[in-house]
Amino acid sequence: MTYDLYIGDRMFSSWSLRGWLMFEKFDIPCHTHLVGLYSGTMADDMAPLAPARLVPAVRTPEGTVIGESLAIAETLAERHPSANLWPTDPAARATARWLCAEMTAGFGALRNACPMQLQYCHVGFQPPEAVQTDLARIETLWNHARSVSDSKTPYLFGEYSLADVFYTPIAARIVGYGLPVSDAASAYCATLLSDPAVLNWRRAAHNVTYDPDPYALKLPKSPWPVFE
Repeated sequence: MTYDLYIGDRMFSSWSLRGWLMFEKFDIPCHTHLVGLYSGTMADDMAPLAPARLVPAVRTPEGTVIGESLAIAETLAERHPSANLWPTDPAARATARWLCAEMTAGFGALRNACPMQLQYCHVGFQPPEAVQTDLARIETLWNHARSVSDSKTPYLFGEYSLADVFYTPIAARIVGYGLPVSDAASAYCATLLSDPAVLNWRRAAHNVTYDPDPYALKLPKSPWPVFE
């Protein structure tokens, strides 16, 4: 039972990273197809999945096309119950769904001001007030998740779940732009970004170079932290 997963450029596509982690972290087999977000081939690359038009998108082994990350997540959880993509405790599971839904629909200021990029860290970035508001909300949700689940592990709900998948690109934004968060939030970001799957994703991202850099800022840069 192998799926077809369509993703965008690994260096910049936060939604693609989420989609890929759903398969990689829960041992669900897939064939990965790269869509050229920056090469001008996106429409042609996505044509086999019409009317899906954004990444990630999935074709099931039976041929059903699924767009949108939450729909993909729920479908995989339904089809692979033993993989425990969601927390097993009902309260934790409901909370995890809430966190993923709010992530999907919210934090527009953070997304717009701090596009995900995995090349280096910006030095001296000054987050606007709206970004700081998003960061405060994210920390509130992370703390709430831990209180609901009484998590004693580095993850939000004890065991790694889709909630951790959905917030991994947020961690990359926090680190990549040096955003101000608490020590606990910084530790959680380091946990997500040191995951072997994420490290492999970032290594693969460097197989492609970009000129010009689509998200370059006129700020000093420092190397991406070593999370190995």
